[in-house]
Amino acid sequence: MRTLVFQMPDRDGGPSGPRITMGRPSRRARTLLITVGILMVLMITFVMFAGFWTDWLWYRSVRYSSVFTTMLWTKIGLFCVFGLLMASIVGVNIFLAYRLRPPLSAMSLEQQSLDRYRMGLAPYRGWVLAGVCAVVGLIAGGSAATQWRLWLMTSNATPFHVKDPQFHKDVSFYVFDLPWYRFLLSFGFAAVILSLVAAALVHYLYGGLRLTSPGGGRATAAATGHLSVLLGVFVSLKAVAYWLDRYGLAIKHSGFKATDNWTGLRYVDANAYLPAKTILFCIAVICALLFFATLWRRTWSLPMIGFGLMVLSAILVGGLYPALVQKFQVQPNEAAKEAPYIQKNISATRAAYRIADSQVSDYAGTSSATDARLRADVDTSASIRVLDPNVVSPTFQQMQQSRSYYSFPSTLDVDRYTENGRTQDTVVGLRELDINGISEKNWINEHFKYTHGFGIVAAKGTEVTGGGANGGENGSDPTGQPVYTEQDLPTTGGMGPYQQRVYFGEQTTQYSIVGGPTKELDYASDKSGEQSFSYDGKGGVSLDNPVTRAAYAVAFGEPKILYSGAIGHGSRILYHRTPKERVEAVAPWLTIDGDPYPAVVKGHIVWIVDAYTTTDSYPYASRTTLGDTTADSLTSDQRSVVARQNQVNYIRNSVKATVDAYTGAVTLYQWDTEDPVLKTWMKAFPHTVEPKSAIPPDLLAHLRYPQDLFKVQRQLLAKYHVTNAAQFYSGSEVWQVPDDPASKSGKAVPPYYLSLKMPGRDSQAFSLTSTFTPKNRPNLAAFVAVDSDATSPDYGKLRILKLPSDAPVDGPQLVQSKFNSDYAQSITLLRGKDSTIEYGNLLTLPLDNGLLYVEPVYVRGANTDYPLMKKVFVNFNGQTALEDTLAKALDSVFGANTGAQPPAGSTGTSGPPPTASGPGTGDSSLADALDRAQQAYEDGQKALKQGDFQKYGEAQKRLEAALKDAQALEKGAAAKKG
Repeated sequence: MRTLVFQMPDRDGGPSGPRITMGRPSRRARTLLITVGILMVLMITFVMFAGFWTDWLWYRSVRYSSVFTTMLWTKIGLFCVFGLLMASIVGVNIFLAYRLRPPLSAMSLEQQSLDRYRMGLAPYRGWVLAGVCAVVGLIAGGSAATQWRLWLMTSNATPFHVKDPQFHKDVSFYVFDLPWYRFLLSFGFAAVILSLVAAALVHYLYGGLRLTSPGGGRATAAATGHLSVLLGVFVSLKAVAYWLDRYGLAIKHSGFKATDNWTGLRYVDANAYLPAKTILFCIAVICALLFFATLWRRTWSLPMIGFGLMVLSAILVGGLYPALVQKFQVQPNEAAKEAPYIQKNISATRAAYRIADSQVSDYAGTSSATDARLRADVDTSASIRVLDPNVVSPTFQQMQQSRSYYSFPSTLDVDRYTENGRTQDTVVGLRELDINGISEKNWINEHFKYTHGFGIVAAKGTEVTGGGANGGENGSDPTGQPVYTEQDLPTTGGMGPYQQRVYFGEQTTQYSIVGGPTKELDYASDKSGEQSFSYDGKGGVSLDNPVTRAAYAVAFGEPKILYSGAIGHGSRILYHRTPKERVEAVAPWLTIDGDPYPAVVKGHIVWIVDAYTTTDSYPYASRTTLGDTTADSLTSDQRSVVARQNQVNYIRNSVKATVDAYTGAVTLYQWDTEDPVLKTWMKAFPHTVEPKSAIPPDLLAHLRYPQDLFKVQRQLLAKYHVTNAAQFYSGSEVWQVPDDPASKSGKAVPPYYLSLKMPGRDSQAFSLTSTFTPKNRPNLAAFVAVDSDATSPDYGKLRILKLPSDAPVDGPQLVQSKFNSDYAQSITLLRGKDSTIEYGNLLTLPLDNGLLYVEPVYVRGANTDYPLMKKVFVNFNGQTALEDTLAKALDSVFGANTGAQPPAGSTGTSGPPPTASGPGTGDSSLADALDRAQQAYEDGQKALKQGDFQKYGEAQKRLEAALKDAQALEKGAAAKKG
């Protein structure tokens, strides 16, 4: 081994002082250092790729590895292609600028100063060039990799077979192709600008460009030609941009008097901006040719004149001219000028949101039918849901939670189940795991012991204990508790045997490690005590491999995963456990509905998730903001839409997805077989979406129309129910979704699921309903319902009942106000000292040309910290009732033979009970008709004295109907005697 000896010099320069001897490290030390270095590199590399590896394992576990590989290879391909392309373009221009440097000659002071930099850079030119190219290539490649969706869409584009009304191009051009062209254009601009800057710096460094020029021009001919070509390319790209801007006008978003979310061309766009873009395109082409001509002319005079002309034209032609057209041509007669473009916007918007086929019918809003007929019809017109899924979650929690580590969602769901051969609306909730309820919190308990929820709980939507929806008394004391059809732990009821364990749910956000040596807590009941269980499903990722365990230890930041003895053979890790999270991961091109709901299908609990395909590039269709449109008084972070893009102007419920609550298996089913966007993604990700024909009948019975889509459609219908351009422009028929009258949030009333029979229909249909009021007015403008039964041929049919504007009908807020004022004393007594009142959903139901309002009233008592339904409020044609049961309230309003009296303090209730016999007939029905006629006459006279002609008209209608009934009954009695 060689030895180096150093000796410190003394003051005279001779050797003196201690000698320091340094030797080379031994072979063992060098080996150790190299080993440590390699291990550190491997460790850093492993940490960097741990996330990548665990993602791959997760996708493989759910059998969607093709989605992961397609995204990965697309990103890698785009990164490499555009990264190399950018590096090559910039590198070639830097190299070309260096090769075109002028020969050395007598230098000025400026060049003498730069020569020092040239000399210092000379040994490292290659490295600097490679470094610059690598940096710009990495940045450009990383940016391009994020555009994988655009590439997959444009390379798999499916035509819409619908052309825009201005340029007559297929809608697919705007949705799939134009965004990709704009990306290519932006990439081209970036490449040219970077090349121009880099080339100019090199030319300046090596004398091709000079700030001072004592010996002549400030740029050599070579530098002039090189930079002119780059400027010519830049202007050429600007010409392309002007040409694409022409098509961009069809999807341009702008404000407009008719609508704030206007999309598409207006008069000024078609008659000013469009010609201006064409003119600017021509000028840009000429200007680019002038720049290219400097290769021969060696002067910048003409191209700079052309460039100045282009800038001036952009200001005058592209800015000033359209402003003048708008000011002097459009504004004096805007309605007439904009009418053709408004009509195009109306047609495109109604098609893009699938509201063009909405069936609009005029509806009186007041009924002249007899009370007897109304009372009979109300039982067949709707299955009135008195159990509000938005209120009774605490009741489920109190009565069915069983253990503190279980909980129900704050808002339950409405589904349909068959009992005794009869399908009925059912309120359902899943008993999910709530780790906040674990008494002893530690890593083992939170991730190994408490791993899953247990069972589904269901209750009849139309009944509570103590009184049925149709009046069937279940007990003498109307306690107001849900009537459970599936309950207890483990659950029993009419759903039959099914796998009750819930490993994947809306509230299950933590990871769990199952199936190994550590037993899980299955459930604990008072009868059987604590039960243990070991997961035997195929969900999750196996942790048998120590490398996999190490990867998850790094990815989750939990080193215990690597060495814990609680993990052994058969252990599997479950994560990404919410239904929305799983569907979004396997189909990142979908927008996920905010309300997944559970159902029992073929012995398994499955989460049903609605998913949408969207775009913001449908020509002429007005845009809407998903986050705002889908928000209502019940929207929470948990139940908000997972928006891939916030603003959209086209939406389809193209996919129905399911997530197995036990295995976590995700299945995507094609629902909209005509959607070009879905077809495009199915080509990009083949074999990921099952055909519609593969949906099992048991699952089909539980599919429903999604709330978020309905919210978007109703928001658009508020304006786009109008199909006439002049009326649309005037805004006289604009509606709005009313605020929730039972909530103080000031947010929109949520839509409600219930089974009802719309006018003109033969039977009830499971529907999603909502109401409209005129803008800034409280009376009712329209009622809308969509057929939500997926087995029905009319699924998705929007039916709108439009009420007359000249005979106002009370809207939800007025009805709620009337209820609060008429029954203030009753509500005060009901509230008592320590109880609180909670109002349920205010349901609106069409009934014989009138509108029936029903609202359950819940009381949260001092001793029971959960709401129980104690009263039902009913309003019809201004007549109101507040009773213990729905049946009693209906009888009170419609005057049936129950002897029920209106509650104290109420107004507008029906008259006194009918007498036992009628004159000369012995028929109480005839007496009832005569009593109603007398009451109607007295009400009419009273209204006439008060000058209330609306009430007088209503009384006259009731009088006429009662007299007709009396005549018919009298004729019937005479016929019997004859």
